[in-house]
Amino acid sequence: MQLTKKISEVRSLIKQWRKEGLSIGLVPTMGFLHEGHKSLIDRAVKENDRVVVSVFVNPIQFAPNEDFEAYPRDIERDSKLCEDAGAALVFNPEPEEMYGDEFLTSINMTKITEVLCGKTRPTHFGGVCTVVGKLFNIVSPDRAYFGQKDAQQLSVIRRMVKDLNFDIEIIGCPIVREADGLAKSSRNTYLSPEERKAALVLSKSLCEAKKLIESGETNADKIITAAKKLIESEPLAKIDYVSIVSWDSLEKTDTINGAILMAEAVYIGKTRLIDNFITEQI
Repeated sequence: MQLTKKISEVRSLIKQWRKEGLSIGLVPTMGFLHEGHKSLIDRAVKENDRVVVSVFVNPIQFAPNEDFEAYPRDIERDSKLCEDAGAALVFNPEPEEMYGDEFLTSINMTKITEVLCGKTRPTHFGGVCTVVGKLFNIVSPDRAYFGQKDAQQLSVIRRMVKDLNFDIEIIGCPIVREADGLAKSSRNTYLSPEERKAALVLSKSLCEAKKLIESGETNADKIITAAKKLIESEPLAKIDYVSIVSWDSLEKTDTINGAILMAEAVYIGKTRLIDNFITEQI
């Protein structure tokens, strides 16, 4: 496996693989990899001849008051996980390599970026679209792999690919959870032992919502109210949002009908965690 910080080196290797007729998969990450990321790499390795993993904490998707500087980083650990999983290349650029001295161009999206996480993080998805668009141009993969834990991001990237005619297949992969149900996240490392226990309220509230749906409840407000009540019973939890939307459009829906996304963002102490479920395959 190779590790590089240079765009030119990535492109040179990609050209070589293309000449050999090899298919290429891309797994974009911000690093501090865990089993959730590994599941993406594992699937990419199965479905492609060569796999590139990008490890880049993208500064332009963080607002000034967010955790860019504190976001955990460990490229040695990440590289070993990638190599063990069968990746061929890790691309770990510096911000200066990706954005230069004066970066003037961005990719912005409306409507589906203005709800859920986008409502309280209005600049976030512009940063996500811009960096992912750059990675698509640098790597030119056949397929790119994204986790369902960031369900809105998955929806946004699929729309960007459609709207901008990227010739790339976007593969959504299921959420990977701890044994007790907590969704795997690099930000879980911020949690104290007490907060880690409190964080289980996210998955528990979603399980409660699933049970209501499976029992025949179709009123979205009733399901959201039940989930919020459970979350609010945890003193360390503060709700950002709990929403039910159509999975196709991310528009609010009043009735459970067809594929829906139930998503929530909750602060546990100072740490903002997200979780969700989709009622049909992604």
